[in-house]
Amino acid sequence: MSINDYKDIYVFIELRENNINEVSFELLGESNRLAQQVKDYEVIAVLLGHNVKPLCQELIEYGADKVIVCEHPLLKEYSTEAYTLVLTNVINQFKPDIFLIGATTLGRDLAPRIAARCNTGLTADATHLEFDKESSTQLLLVTRPAFGGNLFATIVCENNRPQMATIRPKVLIPLVPNSNRKGEIIDFNVNLMSNDIHTKIIDIIEKKNTGIDITKADIIISGGRGVAKNFALLKEIAQELGAAVGASRAVVDEGYAPKEIQVGQTGKTVRPKLYIACGISGAVQHLAGMDKSDYIIAINKDKEAPILKIANLGIVGDALEILPILKDEIIKLKKA
Repeated sequence: MSINDYKDIYVFIELRENNINEVSFELLGESNRLAQQVKDYEVIAVLLGHNVKPLCQELIEYGADKVIVCEHPLLKEYSTEAYTLVLTNVINQFKPDIFLIGATTLGRDLAPRIAARCNTGLTADATHLEFDKESSTQLLLVTRPAFGGNLFATIVCENNRPQMATIRPKVLIPLVPNSNRKGEIIDFNVNLMSNDIHTKIIDIIEKKNTGIDITKADIIISGGRGVAKNFALLKEIAQELGAAVGASRAVVDEGYAPKEIQVGQTGKTVRPKLYIACGISGAVQHLAGMDKSDYIIAINKDKEAPILKIANLGIVGDALEILPILKDEIIKLKKA
């Protein structure tokens, strides 16, 4: 079979407690941008679960031209084996040219297994997608950080299909939902038996909420080595601002902040309305996780620090001297 027999851009729709994960909307938006560059290409959402058909219209509003619905009681909870089997069957039947999955914990587990079953390549943790304008086929150029974030590599899958990639959350922008959009819903015949699944879910333990999720926060105040032992001060300011606290890898590695609030290539990617970087030099690994913030304020003693070059507002000075002043001014403004 020729690679020219493969067509369209498919997006795996990830669900959490039967709600669509935000990264799926981001992938639908980017897929629309790409599909507009190719004649007759459509955006196809692939939805797995049990009693999930009511979610189809929302996917269409966010950019899906078609939704392939795979419903089965054994798909109610995520299972690596079951989801791999069903999605491989979808790919073998419909022949997508491109298949995108969010680089979430679930997506990172699922994508390589599908790629292996389909004998194709996979680019993981991508941050940018575009077509090669010089190629005679729809060759996808997939860019991701490499060598610990010191370089960015562009990877192609020339000879196998589908072209697969996992995309980091928060690096792409979803479409504004349009309630007038129309789309087609396709029911996929799921051939799945209980003996296809060799693992069993004994119990589901909900993770306790320990604070504001930094990936969803509108305001983040982050600390680096210039703050180090003084994260309590950041937490006080964050409380006044209604913000989340973030951290660079350096202070996480040194034990001053938990891994769950690390921002950067090996942490989380964030896109807040306001990002305040305190005592963070701005290594490329950190910038990869926050450089798409709407407004960036950076405080650093080194006037040559890379973070100051991308900041909308840069303050040259010791963060530990400036932050108490900032806290006092915020309190004054709240009382005014």
